[in-house]
Amino acid sequence: MKSRNLAALWLACFVVLAGCKGFWDVPTSTTTTTPTTLSSGVFYVLNQNSGQIVAYSITSGSLNKIGTYSLPGPVAIAIAPNGNFLYVSTLTNGIYAYGISSGGALTALNSGQFIASDLDAALQVDTTGAWLVDAFIAPLTGQVQVDAIPLNSSGTYTAGTTVPSASFTVSNATVKQMAISGDDKNVFLALGAGGTIVVPFNSSSPLPNGLAGTSIAPANTGGVALSVAVDPGSAPRLFYIGETLVNSTANSGGLRVYNYSSLGTGTLTQALGSPIASGGLAPNAILPVASGQYVYVADGTGLTANGNVSWFPISAAGTTYSIASGGNIVSGIQPNGLAEDIDHNFVLAVSTGGSTTSGNPDLEAYTLGTGTLTSAITSNTGTDPVGAFAVAALP
Repeated sequence: MKSRNLAALWLACFVVLAGCKGFWDVPTSTTTTTPTTLSSGVFYVLNQNSGQIVAYSITSGSLNKIGTYSLPGPVAIAIAPNGNFLYVSTLTNGIYAYGISSGGALTALNSGQFIASDLDAALQVDTTGAWLVDAFIAPLTGQVQVDAIPLNSSGTYTAGTTVPSASFTVSNATVKQMAISGDDKNVFLALGAGGTIVVPFNSSSPLPNGLAGTSIAPANTGGVALSVAVDPGSAPRLFYIGETLVNSTANSGGLRVYNYSSLGTGTLTQALGSPIASGGLAPNAILPVASGQYVYVADGTGLTANGNVSWFPISAAGTTYSIASGGNIVSGIQPNGLAEDIDHNFVLAVSTGGSTTSGNPDLEAYTLGTGTLTSAITSNTGTDPVGAFAVAALP
């Protein structure tokens, strides 16, 4: 496979403008940590600055570090649906693969060498576990390229095997984030100023020649698509896009919510209440939880101010869906990743601006309650500034 260059990963700074006030005021309260006796499954944090994967679990309210694993410049993480393999794309060496033990410890596969030279900003594994789907900006054409890397039974790529690929011309695109629907029919890509593209997918024959995607432009001129998500499960109801400048008169972040069933109909249908203010300037991560009752958004408010995690209740009347304002809780600086643990006890959040000296942790575990989040555990994930960039939980 050809070596590729990685485009810019994400916007570094969003300046708080005076015009934002009234659309969503930045929380001024501090997070209070409430002890818990709940436990979680295993989850993994990417420390981008320090080049690490850190494995954790929570047992009866105590955070346990399983292990720390070094690799160069990690940028994105994906876990196979059977929970046996973990994949990380890096800035310099391509994609690394790891086997996952029953206790969550990682073992480097492929003799510790990268399995593909793709320098990707986003990757996910389809539900069959047969394809590692990645995305990047092709260096020669400037197009958005999506590859489906075939995975063998050992969780790696067999050299010489054909890699299905599709390319799309999208102006001003930068690959930010990817999601794959649980029915394996669509790949969603947040493309920065290029908006969002939805690429049809088929696990039996992915990315055939002549494939056309559905493009969704930013809601307003100057807006940037930072994050994307789709309801979990094999019958998704909704998909989500996190954008800046959703309010046309202020540089505020927002969440756009669409009926999944409207894909391919020619007219996308938004849920009632969409778009909705997401709680800050930069909606960096979206988490629709397994219950289907809430969606959570991690929002940054700049490089020196605390961000927050907001929650929004989802309701349904037949096939008509609605989203409404819920609440928010203060997080670390620039929260950038969200995950729900396998036991559905915690929402896990990581922040790139966490610092021991500032008192803003890299990792926070929130209990869900009835949608409302309560901070239960906070921790640094290394010697700061580690740049905790992403989090993924075993399925």
